[in-house]
Amino acid sequence: MAVSMYQASVPVFVKGLTNLRAILDKATAHAEAKKIDGSVFVNARLFPDMVPLSGQVQIASDMARGTMARLTGNDPPAWEDDEKTLADLMARVDKTLDYLKSFTASQIDGTETREIKRKIRGQERTFTGLNYLLQFSMPNFYFHTTTAYDILRHNGLEIGKLDFLGSLG
Repeated sequence: MAVSMYQASVPVFVKGLTNLRAILDKATAHAEAKKIDGSVFVNARLFPDMVPLSGQVQIASDMARGTMARLTGNDPPAWEDDEKTLADLMARVDKTLDYLKSFTASQIDGTETREIKRKIRGQERTFTGLNYLLQFSMPNFYFHTTTAYDILRHNGLEIGKLDFLGSLG
């Protein structure tokens, strides 16, 4: 059985963001229980030259949203990157999930060969839909969701691999 573009995109992004949302919720509860200002987490980084948690969540959101828009031949909706609190980040994830869930299989399936042009680090790149999804978007999405997880784990949040993976099955 072949995997469709829809199956390889929307449910994967939804699961990853749902798990990220749950981790952010745990971070909120942890901050409240330990009387830690939530902005400590929002602004935390793994290394000074990396973007903070807020940026990791924003980019993961952008990757999912942008990919689906581009696969359907549209520009992604523009959203400000102005989240300052854990609640703001959770709201952004919720908004992204709502956007992703608005797509149907009929809109996405068959986009494997759609030409997608993107300027990346100042250089124009051309992808097929399949290549864009599997070799650009998904690796970037996983990089930023993993880094968000790592930032929170590094800062004392008691989460494990199953928090990142979510329910299995």
